[in-house]
Amino acid sequence: MSGHRIAPAHYAFPVLALGLALALIVWPDLAPENHGPAATALSLLATVLLAGAAFATVAHSDVVASRLGQPFGTLVLTLSVTVIEVSVIASLMLYQENNPTLARESVLSVIMIVTSGIVGLCLLLGGFKHREQEIAQQGVTGYLSVIIALGVMLLILPNETHAHTRGTFTPFQLVYMAFVSIGLYCLFLYMQTVRYAEHFGAQQPGHGSGMPDGRRFTVALVMLLLSLGAVVALARHVAAGVETFLGQFQLADPDAVKGALLAALVLMPEGISAVRAAARNHLQHSLNIALGSVLATIALTIPAMAAISIYIGKPMVLGLDPEDRTLMVLTFVLCILSFGTGRTNALTGIVHLIVFVVYVMLLFVP
Repeated sequence: MSGHRIAPAHYAFPVLALGLALALIVWPDLAPENHGPAATALSLLATVLLAGAAFATVAHSDVVASRLGQPFGTLVLTLSVTVIEVSVIASLMLYQENNPTLARESVLSVIMIVTSGIVGLCLLLGGFKHREQEIAQQGVTGYLSVIIALGVMLLILPNETHAHTRGTFTPFQLVYMAFVSIGLYCLFLYMQTVRYAEHFGAQQPGHGSGMPDGRRFTVALVMLLLSLGAVVALARHVAAGVETFLGQFQLADPDAVKGALLAALVLMPEGISAVRAAARNHLQHSLNIALGSVLATIALTIPAMAAISIYIGKPMVLGLDPEDRTLMVLTFVLCILSFGTGRTNALTGIVHLIVFVVYVMLLFVP
């Protein structure tokens, strides 16, 4: 998305996705959840179009953000990705039997995929191409302090409370922690975009091409809304396809695999942007993208899912299993060590990627 170039596919995918969603409303018997003769093909088509619409969402929100400036531009980017994630998680969580651990697994997957996989790949490629890379240490420390605090409070603390079901918050605790998460994220956003903007690095040369004009902004805003609408409209049909596909395998922890697939789908556009930025020796910009997506996921997705959980009266388990707690804490410690000197190299990237490989193994052999 460098230079705010919008590919033709970023216009085509949202339109095609909305067209498929409307067709399934007109002919509901064809919907994948009804297991009709064309269910498999339509489910695959819906997944491809949803992924394309997700890419389009990020592309168009980038243009809108450039026009609005800070902090509103950051909010547009963050909320766009959060809408995608919440819509897909909610669809999977509510499809057929309730999946109380899916939100937890999805958030954990985002943390692990970004902090071990995407960050590791960025450090490895950047280290090989540029030997060592420098970062704004205060900015990265700001990200990590909020991410670690929210990760522990929302994904480890529920196992230590006196709630009737282990790993859950009481409704009061859930609402309280939701406000804490949103409040902390808003405070961070103010510090990042207003108070201490210099700590997060100025935009490197080669990023962006100035503010888009009014016509381009209007088109991008309309396409952003269409892209988000397409994702929300197709989420239920994709959820049905994922459930059916994974049901063919004897998975020890199907919710963990679903969460990882969802996280990979949502993070793909941002992950590609982060890796490209690191390869161009713009590691600070790369980390802003990667760590920003983790922070938004923890701080906004869990409160959104908490609201849905309370509204529909279905429980949501947030406390992690022991092996997941160990991996998450290990990754947090590794991030602190990797960015502690303000300089990175390929070795730290390799260590991050090894942790990621272990995480993937434990998805299928917990």
